[in-house]
Amino acid sequence: MRRATLAAGALIMGTGALTAAPAWAQGAVPAKLRSSHLRLGQNVVASGSAEPGHILQLQYEPAGQRSWQALATTTVGGDGRFRLAAPLRHSGQIQVTDASPSTTAAAAAASGPLRVSVSSSLRLGPRTLNVLGGQWVHVRGKLLPGVSGRRVRLEARGSHGWRVVATARTGGRGGFNLAFYAGGLGSQPLRVQFAGDRLNARSGGSAGRVTVYRQSLASWYYDGGTTGCGFHAYYGVANKSLPCGARVSFDYHGRSVTAVVDDRGPYVGAREWDLNQNTAAALGFGGVGSVWSSQ
Repeated sequence: MRRATLAAGALIMGTGALTAAPAWAQGAVPAKLRSSHLRLGQNVVASGSAEPGHILQLQYEPAGQRSWQALATTTVGGDGRFRLAAPLRHSGQIQVTDASPSTTAAAAAASGPLRVSVSSSLRLGPRTLNVLGGQWVHVRGKLLPGVSGRRVRLEARGSHGWRVVATARTGGRGGFNLAFYAGGLGSQPLRVQFAGDRLNARSGGSAGRVTVYRQSLASWYYDGGTTGCGFHAYYGVANKSLPCGARVSFDYHGRSVTAVVDDRGPYVGAREWDLNQNTAAALGFGGVGSVWSSQ
């Protein structure tokens, strides 16, 4: 009876040991990602626990491919913990495998695979665009990683929200040229958007602001007295018909300023604007001449 009791106890203890065995003892390598959503070039970081002394390998399968690439290796420390990291440029899958020489192929079960999403990145050119009405506006930039055939779109924000004004495809190095016809006057914010594909997640960025002008005749005056609108704007301008407080952008020989309508006039010849002394000084304008105006 005593021998039978001991044998049964040993069997129970053995069963408990098998149940409590860590995952790596059964061949698998448990791993988790610090983040599954990465910026372009950011490190993917996998960590977990495994048998001390074992060599682990971080492997990567790019989206659209069916082969695994080795990215990094490490030896598990005495505490059983590991950490593997490597930069990624495209979305795909990650797994950690046991690459120890003593590990058989049958026992080298991999973690995962764990899905990783890598965002694209937009690089855009100048942020301020001034053009005359009837001209073409060009917004140039690069979408990285550089892959040809990707569709990007240019959007302008108006009174009813954002609208698409141009689309283009990227070249071999990711470069693009978005062009749209500047038909109306005024100023609008611009942005470039990429919807994403299987290689990279979506991205977007501000493309600055475009101001569309027309040529008009202006003069300047000193507004030291009362004004037709009852107030003085620091950058003020007089106009016969625009409502008081309306904002108008002016460009003159490469200098720009936004003025506020605070007076009425001018009433001489074909002049449309009377710039006050501050507006004229900011533009480097004197006398009577042609300026670009956004109204």
